[in-house]
Amino acid sequence: MNRLSGIILLAGALAVVPGPAHGEVRLPSFFSDNMVVQQNAVLTVAGQAAPRSQVTFHADWDGGTGETRADGAGRFEMKIPTPPAGGPYTVIIDDGTGRKVLQNVLSGEVWLCSGQSNMEFPVKGDWAQLMDADEVVATMQRPALRLLQIRNTTSVAPLDDASVEFGWSECSPAAASFSAIGYLCGKMLQDSLNVPVGIIDATWGGTPVEAWTPRESIKDVPGMEFRYNLLGKDLGVEAIKEEEMQHVCDSYDCPGKIAYPYDRSVMHTGAGWGSMPVPSVWETNVLPGFDGIVVMQRELVLPSDAAGKPLKLCFGAVDDWDNTWFNGELIGSGMIFDRQREYEVDGRLVKAGKNIITVEVVDNAGGGGIWKPSYALCEGRRYSLDGDWSYAVVADFAKTEARCEWPESPYYPTVLYNAMIHPLRVMPLAGVFWYQGCANVGNAERYEICFKDMISGWRKTFGNPAMPFYFVQLAGFLQPVAVQPESEWAALRQAQAKALELPYTGMATAIDLGNPADIHPTNKAEVARRLSMLALDKTYGRPQLCKTARCVDMRAADGCVELTFDSDIAAAGGVVTGFIIKGADGTWAYANARLTSPRTVRLSSPLTPDPVAVRYDWADYPGGTLTDVVSGLPVAPFTTDRK
Repeated sequence: MNRLSGIILLAGALAVVPGPAHGEVRLPSFFSDNMVVQQNAVLTVAGQAAPRSQVTFHADWDGGTGETRADGAGRFEMKIPTPPAGGPYTVIIDDGTGRKVLQNVLSGEVWLCSGQSNMEFPVKGDWAQLMDADEVVATMQRPALRLLQIRNTTSVAPLDDASVEFGWSECSPAAASFSAIGYLCGKMLQDSLNVPVGIIDATWGGTPVEAWTPRESIKDVPGMEFRYNLLGKDLGVEAIKEEEMQHVCDSYDCPGKIAYPYDRSVMHTGAGWGSMPVPSVWETNVLPGFDGIVVMQRELVLPSDAAGKPLKLCFGAVDDWDNTWFNGELIGSGMIFDRQREYEVDGRLVKAGKNIITVEVVDNAGGGGIWKPSYALCEGRRYSLDGDWSYAVVADFAKTEARCEWPESPYYPTVLYNAMIHPLRVMPLAGVFWYQGCANVGNAERYEICFKDMISGWRKTFGNPAMPFYFVQLAGFLQPVAVQPESEWAALRQAQAKALELPYTGMATAIDLGNPADIHPTNKAEVARRLSMLALDKTYGRPQLCKTARCVDMRAADGCVELTFDSDIAAAGGVVTGFIIKGADGTWAYANARLTSPRTVRLSSPLTPDPVAVRYDWADYPGGTLTDVVSGLPVAPFTTDRK
C-alpha cells in the first residue's frame, strides 16, 4: 500500500545534517528550491557550515537578513522573520567559504497533512485512484501551490532532518501520486485565500496513532508504560529488540514455558518441543489459531569441504517477523511476512557436520511460520531446509497482554514522529490536517488518550500551543448491522470526537462517505472540502457552512425519548434512520424515529419500554439519514450514555 520506498534509520538522534565538505553550507533536506515558508512567522534556519565560521542569511524580502557563528562542529542556527504572502524570493546562506542558494521561494500558508492510508491515498496511482481522478489531474498545473513529500522513515530517537523524495516542487499533473486530500485541500485554500500554499505530506498506510506520538506524550497512555521507559534508555535497535522479547517472555506464565534466553547452540529435545513441517503456516497443522512467539530449530549437515566457507540462508518467507541464528550467533532479522529472507553467514561459523539453525518467529496476527520453500547455499551447492523442524512455544499472545513489536517497524511507538514529524519543527505551520484511526480500531479507550496527547505533543514540538488541528472521523466500513452497540469502529469514532475537547481543533466526519467493501473510499474530494471549510472558517475567519447539528438534550418519558438539537435538522429521503435505544435492563434495540419539529426527534421501541440512552450512527457501517439543514453536512455519530 505504501507508494514510497522506506528507509529504516536504526541509530539514535542524528546531527542536523552531516558535516559539510569545504566550501559547502548544508541545510535540512526540506529546505530546497520552490519551498514555501509560512508568512508572517519566524523560520528557524539550522544546518552545517565551516566550523566557527560567520554564517549569514539573506533573502530579498524586507527584514530577510541574519547572521550567527557556527560552533566548533560547524552547527549553526538563526531565527529569520518571514514576509507577508508573496514571492518568488531568492535565499542565500553563506559561511565565507561557500554558499547555499535557494531559488523560487514563496511565502504563504503551509499545512501539514499526516496520518495513514486514507490521507496517503493518491490522486492517481497503482493502489488507489480518486473518484474523477482524470478531471482532478487536469487541474494540477498550479505553480503557486507547492508540494513536499516526506519519505517513509522510522527512528527510535528524534531526528533533525527528514528524508524527502526530491524537495519542494511546483504542483503539476506529474504530482498525481501525491496525497489526494493534501492536493485538494491546498487547491481549495489557494482558491479562497489567493496566496501561495505549501502542502507537506507525511503519511504511512496502516500505522497506529502511537507511532506518530512523541515519547513524552505516551507517558500516561495505558499500556505504553513499558515502551515509554524502554525508549528513555537511549538503546540501539538490537538492544530494544532483546528487551522486547524479554518483556514478552516475562509476561508469559504458562506450564511448559521455555526459559529465556534459550540455548541457541544445540538442538533442544526436552519437554515442550515438538515437530513442525516447513514450509507451512502453523495454524494449518500444529498450532491452530495461534499468535505468539515460537522458536524453530533445524540441523544443517555439511560436508568436510564446507568447513570455514561462507554460506547463505534463504527463507522463502517468514510470517510475521524473525530473528535468525546460525550456530548461536545472530545473522539477520526480517519483518515483512511475505518477503524472502537472505542471510549471509560468515565462514568462521560454518562447521563440517552438524550446524544448528535457530529461527525466532513472532506472529502477531494471521498466519505464522516459515511458509515458503527454503534452502542454504554453500560453495555453489544447495541444501534444502524443507522438512520437519523442532519447535517450542515461547509466548502465547492469547495468554498475555504483552505483544512483541520490532522498533524498525512503522507500528512501534514514536518512530514515525521521530523521523517524519520532529525534523519539521523548524518550519512554522498554518496547521495540520489529519486522517488516521483505522489501525487503532479495537483500542478506543487507549486511542482517546493517545490522540489528545499526540496533538498536544505536536503543538509543543512546533512551539505553537494554538496550532490548528483538523481531523477526519472515520468513514463507514464493513457490512451494515442494524443494532451493533459493541461496534469497535463506532467506539473509535467516538474516541476521535473526544479530541474536540482540546482548543483549536475541528472534526470533519466522513461517516456518510464510506464503502462497506473498501476501507479506502474514493470520494476524497468531499473529505478535503470539509477539512478546508474548517480551516477557512476557524483559522482564516472566512465563515463557511461547516457546522453540523449536535444533540444537546435528551428527555425520556412514557416509553419514548425526545432528542433536541442545536440547529435545524432534516432526514434524507424523509425517513429518520440510524438510531438505537437502550432499555433499563441494558438491552439495545433498533429505534423507530420521526421528526417532531425542526430541532427535535422522537424515538421509541417496543423492546425497550424504559429507555435510558440513545446512540446514533453507532455501527461499523451505519445508515443514519440526519443532516444539518443549513450546511447539508451529516450529523456526526453520537451517544447519550457515558461510554
